[in-house]
Amino acid sequence: MTERADGDDKATRRWGWQRGRVLAALAVLTAGLLAFPRAVPNSGVRLGSLLESFLPWLGLAVVVLLGPALLRRSATALVALLLPAAVWAYLFGPLLLPGAEPSAHDLVVVQHNVSDENTDPGGTARALADAGPDLIALEELVPPALPVYEKTLAPDYPYHTVHGTVGLWSKHPLSGTRRVDIKPRAITENWSRGLRAVVHTPRGRIAAYVAHLPSVRVGAGGLGSAWRDESAGLLGKAVAAEKVRSVLVLGDLNSTVDDRGLSPLTSRMKVAERGFAFSFPAAFPLARIDQVMARSATVGPLRTLPATGSDHLPVTARITRG
Repeated sequence: MTERADGDDKATRRWGWQRGRVLAALAVLTAGLLAFPRAVPNSGVRLGSLLESFLPWLGLAVVVLLGPALLRRSATALVALLLPAAVWAYLFGPLLLPGAEPSAHDLVVVQHNVSDENTDPGGTARALADAGPDLIALEELVPPALPVYEKTLAPDYPYHTVHGTVGLWSKHPLSGTRRVDIKPRAITENWSRGLRAVVHTPRGRIAAYVAHLPSVRVGAGGLGSAWRDESAGLLGKAVAAEKVRSVLVLGDLNSTVDDRGLSPLTSRMKVAERGFAFSFPAAFPLARIDQVMARSATVGPLRTLPATGSDHLPVTARITRG
């Protein structure tokens, strides 16, 4: 009896190919969603955009499924889990790698939604200036706080332009500053969240766009992103029509670069190939919705700066002219 019980116990501990088929199927499904998120429809509740907004986090499914696979000693599930792990590594692994050594000729930029509820605009401005960028793009500039930003940044950034609630501060001269109309048709009130300026750097001109796209809401009806998508389309058209060869887009785009809702813009621009730089919400960052993009230039590794009085974290990157 004892010998038979020991034999049964050993058999129970063996890894098996017949167990864990449901876990294996879930692993394959995860890999498919990672590799082909646009297979998820985006009509109605915008489920596709919602998935793409948090796509890197889908890799946690591998960790979640690994525990049951080990407990069940399922060789099938473990082998299947290699598939989503490999897809995640291919898509997002490069973001974890160090970038090239910075060049003395790089342009350093900072992008920050400073929040219209920020109670310390002076401290926020000083923190951004202390990072030493060439350009600082700000959103949610409200009238009571704007003079504070202008006064605090003026010593290091003598050139600036503000249109509506967005602004750009620069160490280099600006020209051709103007408002960019990215307002969705359904918004009837005064609403100005886009600007364009030409920055005259030591290495030549670069057109800088600062934008704050409409917010999205997640509710029972799904992801409410119609206004943001329309605004992204208008911004994409403005960039496409830009005559200056090198272009920067800096802003709170209220989405990640994986979201198909931004494709009218992202399809025309280069994005950072290094750095996750999750920027929102500042207390527990889940996604990078503050973006730095470029045309005819390369965006170096993105990283976040320490928290300010905003609900967003600032992001910074080096721009190398192409």
